[in-house]
Amino acid sequence: MRVFVTGASGFIGSAVVPELLRAGHQVVGLARSDASAEKVAAAGAEVHRGALDDLDSLRAGAAAADGVVHLAFIHDFADFDDAAKTDLRAIEAIGGVLGGSGRPLVVASGLIGVAQGRLATERDRPGPGSSAGPRDAGARAVLELAERGVRSSLVRLGASVHDEGDHGFVPRLIEIAREKGVSGYVGDGSGRWPAVYRLDAARLFRLALESAPAGSVLHGTAEEGLPIRTLAEVIGRHLDLPVTSVPAEEADAHFGWLGRFFGADIPASNELTRELLGWQPTGPGLIEDLEGGHYFRTRAV
Repeated sequence: MRVFVTGASGFIGSAVVPELLRAGHQVVGLARSDASAEKVAAAGAEVHRGALDDLDSLRAGAAAADGVVHLAFIHDFADFDDAAKTDLRAIEAIGGVLGGSGRPLVVASGLIGVAQGRLATERDRPGPGSSAGPRDAGARAVLELAERGVRSSLVRLGASVHDEGDHGFVPRLIEIAREKGVSGYVGDGSGRWPAVYRLDAARLFRLALESAPAGSVLHGTAEEGLPIRTLAEVIGRHLDLPVTSVPAEEADAHFGWLGRFFGADIPASNELTRELLGWQPTGPGLIEDLEGGHYFRTRAV
């Protein structure tokens, strides 16, 4: 299968591309910059120049492909609404090309807003106006494409997709702990974060591309929910810092843009995903990965 991958040079994409290649697929990776193009080519994929907000480039990439894996997202949490709207337009552009073809489209999404304070399952569908905000509109657009002749599926990833090279939520929590001199957690620390090892997530995207039925919702959550206090305690121990509670009303001041995410209680099951696709996560858990130490090495600027 000739597969067009957006976000091919990113943290998750750099695992998905070799996963697809090993399975015998031909991969075409979207690249916005020369540096991204070099990474895509070095991985053994064909380079397609363009950007997430260049809709013509997305349409061209999708038109020449047998299937699409859409991983790219502008991770500007200071303007999350605008980033989500850009993502929605990209999904609509790709979906417009694939409509009526029966070709697969697999899209990465998240779990914020799906369910709060209870175990979310793949059957949960957030409605308009949920706390997921504009990104929820993109998720709904993916599933609606199933009614327009696209074998679309949505992969909702855990709050932490972890591995060497992670630059997401957990590294930012470590930076904040260093800056503040304490490793904090919100409230009583009982909020839970689901997590998945990057290579397990990559395998799930491949399985979805190859065989997920149209309109599938899948959960990339190897661990249903790790208490945020446990996460803060491990960070504090590795940095030799005190671990302390941050009141919910002070979370934004302490954690910045991460405050609204770190206090969320969003555990999520993967039972239906495993049953549907035979996906079996085998990588280390988040705490095991943290204990390996690579998250706490000083990163080159």
